[in-house]
Amino acid sequence: MKQSRAALLSLALLMPIPVGAQMTDPIRMTPDASWTYVSDQVMGGVSQGSAQIEAAEGTSFLRLTGQVSTANRGGFIQARITLDSPPPDGATGVLIRTRGNGEGYFIHLRTSGTLLPWQYYQAPFATTPDWAEVRIPFTAFKPSGALLRDSLRPASLRSIGIVAYGRDHTADVSVAEVGFY
Repeated sequence: MKQSRAALLSLALLMPIPVGAQMTDPIRMTPDASWTYVSDQVMGGVSQGSAQIEAAEGTSFLRLTGQVSTANRGGFIQARITLDSPPPDGATGVLIRTRGNGEGYFIHLRTSGTLLPWQYYQAPFATTPDWAEVRIPFTAFKPSGALLRDSLRPASLRSIGIVAYGRDHTADVSVAEVGFY
C-alpha cells in the first residue's frame, strides 16, 4: 500500500530517536565542500535554482533555493554530494540539521545499485524557520522504481542529495549538517 506524501512527512518527523544516538562523521558545510547542483533542466525541465554554502550567526550551511516547476515533465532541483565512504557499521539512518520556508523536502540516497540517473531512494522531511535536527531511519527510504531493491543497503551508499521535488513551489531549504546515526 502506498503512503501519501503527508503520511511520509509525518513518519520522518515522528520516528522515535534512539537514546544516545549521535551523528557520526557529519559532512560540514565549508566553502570547499563538494556539493553539486542539478536541476530538471538536464532532461528538458524548466526548474531554476542554485545551491551555495552560506554563513550566518556563526553557522555555515548549504542553501538550496529556486523555483520548482513541473512544466515540461520536470519538477526538481537538487544539491548532491558524493560520500567518501559509506556510513559506519551499525548506522540506522540519516541525521540532518535543517531549516527552511515551511515546505517539505526530500533526501535522496544513491547506492552502488542506482545505476540510472533517475534512480534513488527517497525519504521526506519538513522544515521550519528555526534550525531543527531531523532523523530519518533507513527504513523510511523508498526506491524510485521497480528496478531497485525494496530496501537500501547502507553499506552501498554513494551519495546524498537534498531535493526540492514533485510539485510547483518556491524552494528555500538550508542544511547545516548531514550525517548518519
